[in-house]
Amino acid sequence: MKSLTNLKKPFGTAKMVRIKAVRYLAWEDAFDVEFDDGLSFLEPHATIRKAGKIAAKAEPVEIVLDEECRIGFEVRYDNGQVAEVSWAFIRELPPKK
Repeated sequence: MKSLTNLKKPFGTAKMVRIKAVRYLAWEDAFDVEFDDGLSFLEPHATIRKAGKIAAKAEPVEIVLDEECRIGFEVRYDNGQVAEVSWAFIRELPPKK
């Protein structure tokens, strides 16, 4: 699957689209996030680790999609840490300093 990072919108301008599915691709060390509108983004695991302040040696054990609203997901790690990821984190470019 190809990452379409040029389709990301500037921070604060993206329209909310529900997440359809999330899966961790170990060989890519990235998360494949698919949205209801058909777009799919490959988000590097390092980006999610950095944003969630997750330990470098922690391994993902479970991905839990918010089933009710489908606006985000949690990545649970073997050391007990949890990274919460929203739809905007995947679909928007980070704010400029």
